[in-house]
Parts: sequence; C-alpha cells; structure tokens
Amino acid sequence: MVPLSFQEIAARLKTIEFPPIDLVIGIGSGGVPAATMLAYHLGAELEVITLNYRDEQNNPRYEAPKILNQPTMQLNGKRILLVDDVSVSGKTMNAALELLQGFDVKTCAMKGNADFVLFPEIKDCVKWPWKP
Repeated sequence: MVPLSFQEIAARLKTIEFPPIDLVIGIGSGGVPAATMLAYHLGAELEVITLNYRDEQNNPRYEAPKILNQPTMQLNGKRILLVDDVSVSGKTMNAALELLQGFDVKTCAMKGNADFVLFPEIKDCVKWPWKP
C-alpha cells in the first residue's frame, strides 16, 4: 500500500494545468476529500454526487453503482470537474457522467483513468490521508 500525505497531494495539484472550472463535483464518498481539495485549489464551488458501488473491503457491493443523491445546484453554463479518488474500472465515474450528460464535464481521479490523473504512476492501493 502506498501512503500519500495531504502535502504530497497538494504539491501534485500545483503541477497540473486544469482548464477554467466553475464547479467541482465530488463522487461520494471516496472522492469528497479529493474534490474538496480541488475546489479550494481551483477557487471553484463544490457539489457532491453520492454513489455506492464497493464495500469497505473494496469489493463490488452491487451489480452497478447506485445513485444515492444528485447535485441540487444549477449546472447550466458551468464548467464542471468531476472528481473521484480512484477510477480503475470506470463504473462509478461513468454512472456519474451519465447523470451529467449534456453538461461541460472533465474528469479527475487521484489515481486510475480520467482526463486528469494526479498520480498515474501509482498502480497499487493507496493509503489516503483522509482514511483511518
């Protein structure tokens, strides 16, 4: 397991050139701390979409991600960055993208696959600083 600190994540954020973003949407629950950091870094608003797919041991809990809540703010005209901590299979990210069809959305993951990936070199599991 690869440990990452808030300082390492914040330093990596400074190396990525993001396009202008008005709204960061975090995929809950794992993507909320990362989305919060990104929203602060980009000076953007923050919203959360809560989806659940995996259990505490990282095993699929359902056949497909279940949507537990959706954004409540107006999304028209916003440049959106959709954020999750990890996006390997893409199932959760894709479920969230389906909700956001028709909007200007880019994706970001701390590791895995997205338009912007903070730690593409990490292939192992990560010990995130926000998880005990």
